[in-house]
Amino acid sequence: MVTKVVMPKYGWTMTEGKVLKWLKKEGELVKKGEPLFEMESEKTVTQVEAEASGILRKILVQEGTVVPVGETIAILTEPGEELPSSDTLKQMVEEKPQIVEEEKIKISPAARKLAEEHGIDITKIKGTGPDGRIVKEDILRVIESEKEVVKVSSLPAKIIPLEGMRKIIAERMALSARTTARVLLTIDVDMSEVSKLRQSLLEDVEKKWGVRLTYTDILVKAVAKALEEHPIVNSILVEDKIHVMESINIGVAVALKDGLIVPVVREANKKSLIEIALQLKELIEKARQGKLSTEEATGGTFTISNLGMYGVGVQMQIINPPEVAILGVGAITDKPVVINGQISIRPMMTLSLVFDHRALDGAPAAEFLVTLKRILENPYILLI
Repeated sequence: MVTKVVMPKYGWTMTEGKVLKWLKKEGELVKKGEPLFEMESEKTVTQVEAEASGILRKILVQEGTVVPVGETIAILTEPGEELPSSDTLKQMVEEKPQIVEEEKIKISPAARKLAEEHGIDITKIKGTGPDGRIVKEDILRVIESEKEVVKVSSLPAKIIPLEGMRKIIAERMALSARTTARVLLTIDVDMSEVSKLRQSLLEDVEKKWGVRLTYTDILVKAVAKALEEHPIVNSILVEDKIHVMESINIGVAVALKDGLIVPVVREANKKSLIEIALQLKELIEKARQGKLSTEEATGGTFTISNLGMYGVGVQMQIINPPEVAILGVGAITDKPVVINGQISIRPMMTLSLVFDHRALDGAPAAEFLVTLKRILENPYILLI
């Protein structure tokens, strides 16, 4: 029996993957569940296991090649079974996964003709005419912008290719910016009690568990608790359907040398503060070593991005699709605030919630922020 090895789909938004390394050679025996090749996608590198046993008869895609999801990349056969004829093999390889036809692009005849003359991809143009129709002026703007690119490209510069992780990030962020209706809400939080709580636990936790408790650990726990009270914020939007997720899986953005990655703390609401601290430490270490599994870097339902260490305040974050919200965490700075009619200096932090208005309205988003503020200003509930 001949078995096709295809590029798998890991995650809601994955459309292609790169074959980084074959872990078996042609002619070798492969057992079901055994690692077959390494793949890069969705900002992760993972080992893909064989879905069937057999002999790896033919590798069709070489290392370093990017292929669409569902494309055949290798052929397995039973031991002793010969490789199919070249015609049969070609037919098997050319079988493509069924693709849903895209909505017809609205474009005026003059605009279409001009685009064809200049070799412009109209699928990447947002029309400004009635009902989003692409008009001639839209094409002319693209032509002028390309002229500017030519002028700029002639200047001396260090060229950094948009490839690998950087390319994946660029594509996902551009997709998010194009397809989401982003709205920003901010709220200031008095972090006095969180600072006291962290300081009181710091030494004992580090001595007993070998982990240094961070503000991010506390934020993950607090956000998980707030999401329990506001489940609509813990949603994903897929194919015009809002999925209110039962599991609260919180992604934490981690900066890398050549980009960023978002490891996920699964079922964060069911974990203690210490369990979150231990798991997050492990995930961050694996992320920086490039050893995160697909499960550890996908499946998030809400994302936290903490840029407070850089002194940043309000942040207009890009939502991590298909999630519907992301929380930007600002720096903790001493500020004068009025408490009971008196001016007091308190450690204040700005939280920036960016949400997709297609799935979430302003009121429930604001209510979530208010709940999160209440928890952080009375954080001892997180120890229960």
